Amino acid sequence: MEKIIYSILTSTSKKRMVVAIVLLTLMGSVMMIPTKLVLAKMLPGKSANTFTIYVDTPTNSSIMQTKSVTTCIVDLLKNEKEITDMEVYLGQGAPLDYAGLVKGSALKGLKSQAEIVINLTDKHHRDEASYMMVHRLRPLVNEKCNPIVPETTIKFVEMPSGPPTLATIVVELFGKDQKLTRQTAGEVANILGETEGLVDIDIMQDTLFTKYELVPDKEKIIRSALSVSQVNQIIYLAFQGHQVAVKNTRNQQDQIPIFVRLTDETRTVDDGSKNALIAKLSSLKLMNQMGIMVPLRELVKINPVESNPAIFRKNLQNLVTITAECDMVSQVYPLLEARDKMIEYFSKKFEVTKIPGMSTYMFDLNLLDKESGQKMLLRWDGEMKVSLDTFRDLGGAFIAALVLMFLLMVVYYKSFALSGIVLAGSFLSIIGVLAGHYITDKIALIFSGTNFFLTATSLIGFISLMGISARSSLLLIDFSKSLIADGIEKKRAIAIATSTRAKPILLTAIAIILGSLLLATDPIFGGLGIALIFGSMAATLVSLFFVPVLMDNTEAMMPEFDEKHKS
Repeated sequence: MEKIIYSILTSTSKKRMVVAIVLLTLMGSVMMIPTKLVLAKMLPGKSANTFTIYVDTPTNSSIMQTKSVTTCIVDLLKNEKEITDMEVYLGQGAPLDYAGLVKGSALKGLKSQAEIVINLTDKHHRDEASYMMVHRLRPLVNEKCNPIVPETTIKFVEMPSGPPTLATIVVELFGKDQKLTRQTAGEVANILGETEGLVDIDIMQDTLFTKYELVPDKEKIIRSALSVSQVNQIIYLAFQGHQVAVKNTRNQQDQIPIFVRLTDETRTVDDGSKNALIAKLSSLKLMNQMGIMVPLRELVKINPVESNPAIFRKNLQNLVTITAECDMVSQVYPLLEARDKMIEYFSKKFEVTKIPGMSTYMFDLNLLDKESGQKMLLRWDGEMKVSLDTFRDLGGAFIAALVLMFLLMVVYYKSFALSGIVLAGSFLSIIGVLAGHYITDKIALIFSGTNFFLTATSLIGFISLMGISARSSLLLIDFSKSLIADGIEKKRAIAIATSTRAKPILLTAIAIILGSLLLATDPIFGGLGIALIFGSMAATLVSLFFVPVLMDNTEAMMPEFDEKHKS
């Protein structure tokens, strides 16, 4: 080892070759991120023993229409051998779980809403992960069950591996003009639906529909020898149900009410049109005091009324929320693609301006309608924003660690050059971190068909390597300085120090690698394990070959003697 290092230090061409190799590998590894050879994501998918299916039919749907969709889903999934049981919650949300806390499951209570809880066999006893099962079943369920009730949204909700969010990608559209906002929200949803990798597109707003008010015509009712109460009672009796009597029983102290109403088939209006409602009312007749049957249609007025959709507000501003989930891909790349499409599409109708700077809202867009002058704000939220904030905070922590280490080294060595060498040795461990994720990603694609992402835990591992890598450089610098102070020639001293300290440096790296092997198999903290394993390898090679070259090229390695030593 001493001969190898000494031959490198005494040869200018070899030193240049080492520097060139390090710089090229650094550039190549960093370029893996923009070229998508290494994909970034907040946290990888987590295999769980359960997932939930959210069903949202149009707002004016009946409970029977919602039930027809859930029945279709249950019939389709009951043949899956890994599914142990399913629980259907019609017109309400399922009991709260980790994901439902944020997704508003507890607030559901409409006839158009339902949730299906799917329980699976234990994840340790099945080959298919829950997220792979969702990926396989989603297109089958949507293809067969979505057309039953038009404009139905079926969403597969998995247990989050990190902090729960409303959705992976959330677009909040703020605007005062409800009609313009609703139209723009539909266009945003269409663009998200056309973006590869995005599924379960949903606009969180009520469906617009026409309803009919039945107003008793008092004049006609009096002329027909009837009363208004009779008309009201027959309407409630037919469609809603009305108590007509009570039943006494020995088993209960209270009387049991008896309700009467039409059957489900006869009280249903076929197509929801006004003509169908008129036909239904014409079949209902009341007998007046003279024994004449009077059709109910002649006693009421039918007034069409537009529905009143719920208005959602946030920060005292009206908004419409559009959500989307990512199907086995990182949320970063579909978001950027969808954002570019939106800028190009909306530029025809709006004046689109971006949020300047590197703030949290740098992906947001301001929209100004060219015709009406109405302003809207398109804001991105969801897991994407959590990822952006996390990577920003971890990047800040990394920079802070570098600055503190640099200042500490300057105080210790009283040299900016030596402090820079320590930092360079620590930072270059990123070569191994990125290369390790690339290699692991290729292996994962071969054996499991899924990507291995650069996650937040990977960055935590990279920051953790800073101190470990710095220790190796400190060992070499201190030992070399002591040998030079004893009179050994500089190049020889660096070579001796490198060969002597190679064993503890390698043993430290091996200990880290062996300790991280089990961590690398964890679905969540696998990125941390891979970063420690491959980052330690790169840091060791940099410490043993590149740091000696940097040490040889600085005069700060020469010891400072006082006047007594000089004499």
